This record gives sequence, structure tokens and C-alpha cells, in this order.
Amino acid sequence: MAPAATTLHATTSTPKNLAIPLIDFRTLSTSPAAKVQTSKAILSAFEEDGFLYLQNVSIAPSTLTKVFGYSKRFFERQQWQKDALAWTTPSSNRGYVARGREKTSSHLLRDEVQKEKSSNPDLKESFEIGRDGVEGHPNQWPHIFDLEGAHFRKTMEEFYLECKEMHRLIMSAIAIGMGLEEHYFDKMLSKGDNNLRLLHYPSVKKDVFEKNKGQVRAGAHSDYGSITLLFQDMRGGLQVQTAAGHWLDVTPIEGTVVVNAGDLLARWTNDLIKSTKHRVVEPPTSEEGVDEYPARYSVVYFCNPDFDTWIEALPGTWEKDKYGRKYGGISCGDYLVQRLSATY
Repeated sequence: MAPAATTLHATTSTPKNLAIPLIDFRTLSTSPAAKVQTSKAILSAFEEDGFLYLQNVSIAPSTLTKVFGYSKRFFERQQWQKDALAWTTPSSNRGYVARGREKTSSHLLRDEVQKEKSSNPDLKESFEIGRDGVEGHPNQWPHIFDLEGAHFRKTMEEFYLECKEMHRLIMSAIAIGMGLEEHYFDKMLSKGDNNLRLLHYPSVKKDVFEKNKGQVRAGAHSDYGSITLLFQDMRGGLQVQTAAGHWLDVTPIEGTVVVNAGDLLARWTNDLIKSTKHRVVEPPTSEEGVDEYPARYSVVYFCNPDFDTWIEALPGTWEKDKYGRKYGGISCGDYLVQRLSATY
């Protein structure tokens, strides 16, 4: 991408028919004043909507093209190869998740999630990648099969680190917006206990949705961690729920990253920041006579504090609240395992 000019100012805009703010991320590095202005815009978007678009991020379009290409080819592998790399436990959260295994849901209890899964299973498969080098929790790389698998591993490892740095920059912006020291969160993000998820929503016959009006590709849910970076193709289908309960399309915008706040960040800020429910549905097609919706691909990077970070209300978020701290303290790792245990 072209370097940022020194005269740029923080830019927050709302494209026509779009309620989610669009923020120019490169203005964080143009001047101290622009950094503060952009940081406040990012915090405001998280407080009001829980979602935003970022443009002009540091991750190159060519990198994303490469990542999406390897992702598509992974899901085209024979089923036995994917199954050999299967996801095992919530504490590991690594490996291949077959279609129907996971149900994204707003429910917190496993029995309720399982009941919802039986009637409206998610129409997706995924591949989960965590931090390398964690004892007892190795990543399930396809390099055991062929050279393509080795290139897949190298590409995803490099992309994982690029997203880790983007997470740090966004959390620094949140810190500035909240009046905290710019690097307040850095020491809590150093390990990179995050999750890179490759997602494939296979092609689906139209009558699947016609026969079951409640069917979606991914059920309504909020994310569990601090923030989520979403890189989506141009198929569309993502929707967010407004405060009034309506569903709003998050229309793909080329060259942008969709970022949303998760439950842990809402908890960390005593609910000053919103963790907004979202889902993936099948967008209407304009093609006549087509009886099948094409496949959709996305790449999601779930950002978390390091698992040993103790999460309790941050300074300045609870002192003036009449209820004080709304949540008890909990370690990040324990919280995430609790949430994942209900989902699978």
C-alpha cells in the first residue's frame, strides 16, 4: 500500500446505507494529534456499535490473496486428510472442525447449544490455528501430507504474526482513547494467545433455507475474546444486530478489515465497550434460475490477552458506575475454555 502522507488527518466516515463506521487506520502513524483523534474514533465505534471497518491496514492485499488461496485448497483436500487433523479439546482449540461439529450460539449452557445445533446446525467447516510452541497443544499442520501443506504452514505462521501486531496496534489505540498509557496492554499481549480460523461455507441448495426458515450458515453469537479481525470475500452474508434488535448487513468493502469487540473486552471495560451479536446468513442472489448458493470463504483472527492475564474492570471504567465492578475477576484462559466448552 502507498505510504501515508504527513498531512492526513483521522478519517471516520459512514458510506451510504451503512451504519458501521469506516476508519482510516494509517492516520495512527501520521502525527500525535491524528493518533489521538483516530484512537478516539476507534474507541467510540466500539462503544456505540461494537463493529467498525478499518482501511489502509499494514497487511498487504497480496498476502490476503495468498492466505485465501491456501485456505481454499486446504478445504478441497480429501476428507480423510482433514479428519486426520481434527480438533480435539477446548483447551487446545487447534485443528480441523467438520461441518456440523460446532454451533455458534448466544447460549452459555452446553445443553441449550446442543439443542439449537440439532435443529439448525451451522453450515460451515473450519481450521483452527493457535500459537505455536505451546506444550501439549501442537498445531495440526498439513505438512505431513505434501509440500503444499508445508507452504500452507509457512504462510499461516507468517500471517498469524502480522495479525498479532495489528491486534497490538488496535489495543494501543483503545488505550489512548480511554486515557491510558499507549502501551498499557502490550505486556498482556506479548505471547500472542490468539486463534486464526480459516472458514469455508460450502455451497448450499436454496431449498435448505426454504424448508427450514431458521437455518443460517452461522448462528447468532458474540465473540469471546478481546477483538476479532475479519477478512471476508465479496460474497457477503455477515449481519450484526442493532440495539433495536434489527439485523444489519455488513457489506464487504474491498481493501478493508472488519473489526469487532468481543465479550472479554466488554467485561474488561465494565461494558463500556459493546460486544455485538452477529451471524452469517445467505444473502439474496440476483441470478435467475440458480438453485444453489455458491461457497463463501472468510479468515478470522480472534484476539485475546495472554491466557494468564487476570481480567477485571480496567481503571476508569467502574469507579463512577453505581454498580461498581459488574464482573468478578477471571483469567483469560479459564474464561475462553468455559465458553468454548459450551460451543462444541
